[in-house]
Amino acid sequence: MAISRCNKCAYLQEQSDGQIGESIACLQCGSPTIVYPTLFFVGKLLEKCFAAQRELIGLKKANGAATQQQVAEAEKTRPVEAIDLANTDQLSSTEQHRPIAEWFGRKQIPVEVNSHAVDDGLLRRSGDDHRPEPSGSEGYDRSSPLGAAEGILSTVIPLDQKFVEEARTIITFCQQLYEYSFVGKYLPNREKNSVRLVLQTAPAIRQFFAGEWLEWFVMMTCLGYCQERGKRFSCARQLIIMLSDHDRCELDVFMLIDGQLPICIECKSGEYRQDIDKYLGLRKRLGLSGNRFVLCIAGLSDEHARGLSAMYDLTFVSERGLLSHLGTLF
Repeated sequence: MAISRCNKCAYLQEQSDGQIGESIACLQCGSPTIVYPTLFFVGKLLEKCFAAQRELIGLKKANGAATQQQVAEAEKTRPVEAIDLANTDQLSSTEQHRPIAEWFGRKQIPVEVNSHAVDDGLLRRSGDDHRPEPSGSEGYDRSSPLGAAEGILSTVIPLDQKFVEEARTIITFCQQLYEYSFVGKYLPNREKNSVRLVLQTAPAIRQFFAGEWLEWFVMMTCLGYCQERGKRFSCARQLIIMLSDHDRCELDVFMLIDGQLPICIECKSGEYRQDIDKYLGLRKRLGLSGNRFVLCIAGLSDEHARGLSAMYDLTFVSERGLLSHLGTLF
């Protein structure tokens, strides 16, 4: 369902989804008005409502009628379920990152927030559980959702061994990749019951398939679980911290739950063993327990993950075991 609201006479009317984005004449005054998705329209109304509420409290505070505690309570009134995880403006805002910056500030660790790292499209589908697994292609890298290893510009995904529903899901996913221009060509082959995808050559797209997809998957899994549990959160991706004058470190995904529970997740779609000592030192510097410093390694077996977690004071999980571990934390 879509909706339109005339900016001249404020006439509100439901429209069909097929008219989304179109400019139509207002039935009451004839002025041109844009048709919006209902969820988008409601989200914008909520943003204005909460912005007005914060502004009002700020004015009261200036007059001595409000305290810092009241301002914080006003921010908390925003329901978690009202946050649209696909709305990148919300995730990339300064307000969204502030609790994380304050947490590191208390540890006297300077941070650089990369707001653009949480501002992109096709978020949740980037690491879908129905990840295509092409076979028979030399150089195929199972750590990537489409086998985008270095030098691999295309891949063939066979569907003949898939269940009907699974094949349909893979086809839909591939069509979305083409729609969002993640791939340059989408070539279904009915005779061989397969799909051939040709990747775009843009560096950002190549980086996405070479490993950044796992960071998106981890972040969206965490945010979805927070929303499901009704937990308030602050999140950052590719967060830069300065441990000393010349020691800069990038954290793949950092979550702060309810302003109190920090979780650091490093994402590895390739070799990881040489970095274990570095992560042990980083965990100690941040003052995190082993269960809150997580290495999410694509394709890692559950048995291997348990063995590594028992050996080191870190938590090792695969992309499919991440959600279960989050359930042990909150």
